Amino acid sequence: MVGLDRDGAPANMEELERLADTDGAVVIEKVTQRRERPDPAYYIGRGKAQEIADLIRDYKDTDKYIDAVIFDSDLSPAHQRNLEEVFNPDKPRSEIEGVKVIDRTELILDIFATHARTKQAKFQVELAQLEYNLPRLKHLWSHFSKLAGRVMIGRGPGEKQLELDRRMARNRIVHFKRELKDIQDRRRQEASSRAESFNVCLIGYTNAGKSTLMNKLTNTDVLVEDKLFSTLDTKTHVWKLKSGQKILLSDTVGFIHKLPHHLVASFYATLEEVSTADLLLHVVDSSSVEASKHIEAVHQVLKDLKCADKKTMVLLNKVDRADPMEMAIIQKQTGGIAISALRGTGLEVLDAEMEKVISEHQREWNFRIPIGNGKAMAYLAARGKITKQSVTNKYMKIRVRLGQRDAYKAIGMGATEIKPK
Repeated sequence: MVGLDRDGAPANMEELERLADTDGAVVIEKVTQRRERPDPAYYIGRGKAQEIADLIRDYKDTDKYIDAVIFDSDLSPAHQRNLEEVFNPDKPRSEIEGVKVIDRTELILDIFATHARTKQAKFQVELAQLEYNLPRLKHLWSHFSKLAGRVMIGRGPGEKQLELDRRMARNRIVHFKRELKDIQDRRRQEASSRAESFNVCLIGYTNAGKSTLMNKLTNTDVLVEDKLFSTLDTKTHVWKLKSGQKILLSDTVGFIHKLPHHLVASFYATLEEVSTADLLLHVVDSSSVEASKHIEAVHQVLKDLKCADKKTMVLLNKVDRADPMEMAIIQKQTGGIAISALRGTGLEVLDAEMEKVISEHQREWNFRIPIGNGKAMAYLAARGKITKQSVTNKYMKIRVRLGQRDAYKAIGMGATEIKPK
């Protein structure tokens, strides 16, 4: 693994190692270099690249053979081509198939491809991969145009194949964008159908414990793994508070530092759940020494989604594993609620805070409902908090704390608002 220390900020090699581990790679060596800016030809400079090439050669005849070098930044196609030539000195450019150079985006895309389960997730991942690889197709096919003994009028076979591949890639990009737009439109319709509900969305850095919290709050069985990006698809379940109030709770894909822009764009249909939520629950792994950086990374993704001003409540998860002093500092900075999703610690405080948030969206309503309209009465009991009720010969009078959307839904079901005289 290779990282670049620049602008006073060290390369995050621990996170890169976790990404590599998630993708099934075994890390043998970590190399960092301090530079103010990347080298235009070799990213880390020709000298450092040669040092890594020597390291690769030293491991060649051992049981730890190096077959890939992973960089903790995005590389240009020229960077990848030049570095692969240095790392594979015995192979001509036209036949390089030895040690591969992988950048951060390519690594994350491969992880996403491995974890994609649903049709939507697979479409989103493939779209991101196509957009990433399109400018790199020339590197893949350039050697064909240099093969001796092959003559074509106007252009070589490599150029012809390159043109065909580019056209095919662009056609598939158009196809996937069209499919994802249809999915996005369906999601908007689903969101519209849920408009009367109070919608809460779990967000946070990957592996912060969002899925564990979802399981605990909704009594469901969402996949939980100690790996990055184990959840790619948004899942929504009912969260019932102690008072009986029901909330729709959605889990989302985890965020990460320097999340590739191809993925942010491709996963917009999934992340749109964030923009339509009434409240965001930002889950933070308070036991991580990088907690502050994780919070900043999440804020950056919210800015990219134009959701930076969305009402947010911070949940400092894994409090049972956190350093008390560090925990106190983060809690003071964020005003977050200390919880342990795994052990259930602090969830009663979260429940009480949610009641306060919901009450801000509610007011007292007085309704008159025909005795035979059990549907409207059941809806009010499920959606609001009934504080008073009385029965006459034909009607039931109910006083209930309710949100405006729920109230209008009840009126549409046959309830009549009793307005003060």
